Amino acid sequence: MSAQPPWTELHAQLHRTLRSRLLLPQTERLLVAVSGGQDSLCLIKLLRDLQPKWGWELAMVHCDHGWRSDSRANADYVESLAHHWNLPCHQARASEIGKSEAWARQWRYQVLAETAGKFGYSHIVTGHTASDRAETLLYNLIRGSGADGLQALVWRRALPLDSGTSGSQPSQLLSKPLWLVRPLLEMTRTQTEKFCQDQGLRIWQDSTNQDLHYARNRIRQELLPYLQTHFNPQAEHALAQTAELLQAEVEFLEQAAAELYQKALASAQWGECLTEPLTFRYLIVKSCGKLPWPSNGE
Repeated sequence: MSAQPPWTELHAQLHRTLRSRLLLPQTERLLVAVSGGQDSLCLIKLLRDLQPKWGWELAMVHCDHGWRSDSRANADYVESLAHHWNLPCHQARASEIGKSEAWARQWRYQVLAETAGKFGYSHIVTGHTASDRAETLLYNLIRGSGADGLQALVWRRALPLDSGTSGSQPSQLLSKPLWLVRPLLEMTRTQTEKFCQDQGLRIWQDSTNQDLHYARNRIRQELLPYLQTHFNPQAEHALAQTAELLQAEVEFLEQAAAELYQKALASAQWGECLTEPLTFRYLIVKSCGKLPWPSNGE
C-alpha cells in the first residue's frame, strides 16, 4: 500500500476552496493545463494528491508555442512528469509562431477547448494565481477597461460548446457544459514556488517571462515590485481582493441589467433603457450585442 502524500497548508487551502466554491465536482474528468512552470506544477501536484478524496479522472495538456529553443525539451519534461504520475498527457505545438501575447492566449485556449471536446473532459483547469489576478487587473486598468474587465480572471466560467470544434468533427460528449476553472486564485506565486521547492519539483524556467518587451512582464518585474516597496507590501493580495469584489459587483449588475432588458422586451418600452444609468446600458448592449429596437423606430 503506497504512502499518502504529506498534507500541507496549500492542500488544505485548496480542499477548502473547492468545497466552498463548488469548483470541481467529484468524479468529473479534468484536463489540467501544465506548462512546467511553478504555478501549473503546484496545481497538478495538489490535484493529484487530492484525487483520492474527490474521485476525479485527471489528464495533463501542454501547449508549445514554439517561441523558445528549449520548447521541445520543455514539452518532453511535462510528458515525463505525466508518465511518472501515470496520467494521460495531450500535447500540441503551434504550426506557426505568433508574436503577440493575444495570439498566444487565443491559440492556447483553442487547443484546450478542442482537446477537452475531443476527449470528453468536462473541466479545463489552469494554474492562475492571485499574482496573475493582480497583474491582469493592473494591465486592464492601464488599458482603460470597465468593471467587467477589471474583475480579472474569474474562478469559473462556461466556455461555448463550439469553442473547441473549429474545423473538426464535434465530439458527442460536448452535450455537457465545458468549464474553465482557476482554483488557485487565493494563492500567490511566492507560495507556489515554495510548494514546488518543498515537494522537490523541478520548475522549468520560461525565458520569455523575463522579456520586458511584453507588457505583462514589465508589470510583473517592475510595476508590482515598485508598488510593494513604496506603497503596500501586500499589493498582490490587495489587488486580487479588489478583483474579487469587482467580480461580485459585476455579477449583480449583469443580473440587474438582464432583468431590465427582459422588462423592456415584454413591455416594448425601449425608451426605458435609454433613461437608465450608463452602466446598465453598456451591460445590455454588451450581453445582447445590440438593443432590439423595433423596425418602425418606435
